[in-house]
Amino acid sequence: MPQLPSFIQMYRELIATPSVSCLDPSWDTSNKAVIEKLAQWLDSLGFQIDIHELDHQSGKYNLLAHYIPEGASEGGLMLAGHTDTVPWDEGRWTQDPFKLREDNGCLYGLGSADMKGFFAFVLEALRGIDLKTLTKPLYILATADEETTMAGARELDAFGHLKPEFAIIGEPTSMTPVTAHKGHLTEAVRVTGKSGHSSNPAGGVNAIEIMHDVITELRTVQREFQQRFNDATFEVPYPTLNFGAIHGGDAANRICACCELHIDMRPLPGMNIDDMYGLIDDRLREVKAKYPGAVCLQHMHEPIPGYRCDNDSDIVQLAHGLTGNAPEVANYCTEAPFVQGLGCQTIIMGPGNIAQAHQPDEYIQIDEIAPAQRHIRDLIRSICQA
Repeated sequence: MPQLPSFIQMYRELIATPSVSCLDPSWDTSNKAVIEKLAQWLDSLGFQIDIHELDHQSGKYNLLAHYIPEGASEGGLMLAGHTDTVPWDEGRWTQDPFKLREDNGCLYGLGSADMKGFFAFVLEALRGIDLKTLTKPLYILATADEETTMAGARELDAFGHLKPEFAIIGEPTSMTPVTAHKGHLTEAVRVTGKSGHSSNPAGGVNAIEIMHDVITELRTVQREFQQRFNDATFEVPYPTLNFGAIHGGDAANRICACCELHIDMRPLPGMNIDDMYGLIDDRLREVKAKYPGAVCLQHMHEPIPGYRCDNDSDIVQLAHGLTGNAPEVANYCTEAPFVQGLGCQTIIMGPGNIAQAHQPDEYIQIDEIAPAQRHIRDLIRSICQA
């Protein structure tokens, strides 16, 4: 059986293997090569490997590696992460994003922090653990397309009865347990009017003017979000609605027939997403009645709910005790609500800093490596050797 490569070599190979996920097909890449590499390494350590091609995203794969001691079919720990990266900003990177480079006390490369590098940390932590000494199951989950649709996290039921007691998602948190984040909804508001010559406004229906009415109503929704909902644990304590992009028209002397607005909404943990859509529907009802069939709202991806784990839960207390870092909440969104849906206590905690995510010349600091490896190893031992 092949030996596990060194930590740096695993890091280098993961960074060198492209696995970009993007809604633009010109950027999008299969993650199969990364999954196969992880499968080989985890197999060499003695894990059983299951690989699932996504039902709703062909060419993308999830991996579940598991070691289940005899007589211990439930419980234990799952270490989870996504294998994809965002596209890179061509012209803004000062180096090849797929070549791991060590410089100025840092390791640079696309996915070094967010978050392919996490798997190298997990594998290195496991190098010093004899799986035969485990008394509870240990799972390693690697998913696809977290950076776009979270398609991989939505298909965890493909692995059958998967119910660890605890789960840790290794997003870059500087090894601080994150116990809550908002959800994420991306919607397209499409307005269809009727084109015509600008000299005769009555000869057409101007989609930009209708969109003006739509935006006026959505501005009211913004205020309703602030007034009706509050969670003081977040720096921005209410759900948000952002106007991110708008496109419409093609010439000043034509009545605009089509206009499209992209909005981003961030629900608080525990909010009913249907209630958010209900507020929008209520506010747009008069506009829709005035312009029948002109306004529609479409999901740009399926909604992602908010997430929260009780700060008094066992996994939070254990992580706090081992790392010395008190739990925090986050502004970004992760796979946590889908993992938590398996019925396990779930936190987000991994090496690297979220400030490096999606940035040119992404890096992780070398002085973080040894402590993070130790903390991951201690978590495995505390839960699975107890």
